[in-house]
Amino acid sequence: MTIEDLQELCRQLPGVTESIKWEHDLCFCVADKMFLVVGLDASPVTASFKVEPEAFEEMSTRTGFKPAPYLARYKWVALDDINRLSPTDWDKYARHSYRLVVEKLPKKMRQKVGI
Repeated sequence: MTIEDLQELCRQLPGVTESIKWEHDLCFCVADKMFLVVGLDASPVTASFKVEPEAFEEMSTRTGFKPAPYLARYKWVALDDINRLSPTDWDKYARHSYRLVVEKLPKKMRQKVGI
């Protein structure tokens, strides 16, 4: 999995924007709410994303995962190498994180971004 693969995956989702934040993190957002963050300056490339509250503890203890710094209270996990997940798993987790963020958006905002 490459950064470009993640970009291609996320660009397929309605209303997604991407930007560089904190000088070295590629952030994928919907309605200015992040759902996936990729560490561009890390080697190997790292990533963080939102998970279900019920899955947070289990995901945090999997090999290569930990609670995401600054975002763990919102049930985000950090992955130490994007290649630990298969393209199928990335599709699943990126879409799920996206959906978790979209579900919290007001109806008016969802309509504005075309969801």
